[in-house]
Formats: sequence, C-alpha cells, structure tokens
Amino acid sequence: MRLTPSGGADRIDGRARDAGGDVMLRARVRAAPEDGKANAALEKLIAKAFGTAKTNVSVVRGGAARLKTLEIAGASDAEVAAFIASFEEKS
Repeated sequence: MRLTPSGGADRIDGRARDAGGDVMLRARVRAAPEDGKANAALEKLIAKAFGTAKTNVSVVRGGAARLKTLEIAGASDAEVAAFIASFEEKS
C-alpha cells in the first residue's frame, strides 16, 4: 500500500506496481502524518471499502513510511487479492 497523507481527500486511487513489479494499492487521506492520524484514516478507509469493521484492519509494517503493509483480520489471501484486483491499475 502506498499512502499519500494530507492528500486532500480520503480515497483509493487504484493499483500500481513498484520497481520490482509487485502490485499495491495507492491511497490518499486528508489526515496529516502526525501521531498516527494518517494511519488511522487509512485503516478506516480500507475497512469501509473492504466491508469490514475498522478494528479488523491494521498497519503492521511501515507505520512511519509511505509504503505500508496492512492486515485484514479474518480475510483470506484470495479475498484480499480479489479486493486489490477490483481497482483499476494506474501508472
């Protein structure tokens, strides 16, 4: 997941690929990157889009970085892959 804090809106911008070719989602949130506010906003955004409680989504890696790894409790790998695939790829 690539996050843009203070991005002017809370939205998922689509899929992208990193330099190694791995697929990730790109998102932006209005919250500033201070005191975990941007991470909390991202967790809420992903939970709403995935259709789960916000307590089921957590940033597990990259708390202070733009690139983050999220965990969605109770979601299978296939469900997460289908969720990511549902977004348009953008460069």
